[in-house]
Amino acid sequence: MPVPDTFFTASPHWAWYIILYFFVGGIAGGCFLLSALLHFFGRPEERPVVRAGFYVACVGAMVSGLLLTVDLPRPERFWHMLIQSHTGHPMFKSWSPMSVGVWGLLLFGLFAFLAAVGALVEDAGTRWKPLTWSPVRALTRTWVQDAIAVIGSLFGLFLAGYTGVLLSVTNRPLWAESPFVGLLFLCSAASTAAAALMLVAIRRRLGDVDTLERLARFDRGALALELLALVLFLATLGPALRVLVGWWGVALAVVVSGGIVAPLLLERAARSHLPRAATLVLLGGLLLRAVVILSSNTVSAIGSGVTVR
Repeated sequence: MPVPDTFFTASPHWAWYIILYFFVGGIAGGCFLLSALLHFFGRPEERPVVRAGFYVACVGAMVSGLLLTVDLPRPERFWHMLIQSHTGHPMFKSWSPMSVGVWGLLLFGLFAFLAAVGALVEDAGTRWKPLTWSPVRALTRTWVQDAIAVIGSLFGLFLAGYTGVLLSVTNRPLWAESPFVGLLFLCSAASTAAAALMLVAIRRRLGDVDTLERLARFDRGALALELLALVLFLATLGPALRVLVGWWGVALAVVVSGGIVAPLLLERAARSHLPRAATLVLLGGLLLRAVVILSSNTVSAIGSGVTVR
């Protein structure tokens, strides 16, 4: 069986910090996009869910930045990714996917923060003095909220799909063999974001029955697209598919059965199953990223041969 050239590269040995970054970043970007859609097209009763989504997006952006930082060999030098140490000028390399991703995360975090502060003003009103300051109160103006929602959604969409695109531009098995990694991670981000927002809405008693049904319907659509993207991903791997033979294949089967098919059936069965379905979606999304990243790390080039650990 022929072996792709991408087998003959050194693994970056990404582990759980990066897996969690891909997972949390996808949820953050997806939640912002969902909240923006509800902001523009939702009912007044859905405003608490909109605000909750912005809170999740803001926290997710901060956690993503923290995960990226602690994964660095020298975390205290994280600012070197943004600022040139010898000139003080912005460190932006348009030809580097890593540099573009860092700036995309930073800008998304900015708009997620502004949206969260605006949501906090709506929630808390005048109970906290800083929320009464004019620049802060301006974040509740309709045109300002609309602008933040639109621009933040673009960066949220970027963050949700960027992680898969980042993998596809490397020279590693699985990651570089298929053009559908970005689509797969984008669909997974949409489904996990809807699941996370459903859990928050249920636990905090936000929204109403119709709101939960709309979130569940969006989640089912995202799960169906995720399943299709996964099929396309596997179908285009070619010889690299052999990496998923064995335990990695079993783990991927668990993703399909427990993280996609089971939630689809549970969400259609009864509303009382939504918390269980949402939990399975989140676990499936995390396991999917672990399989895609860790299985590629097991491939090593030894001399002129290739081994799979």
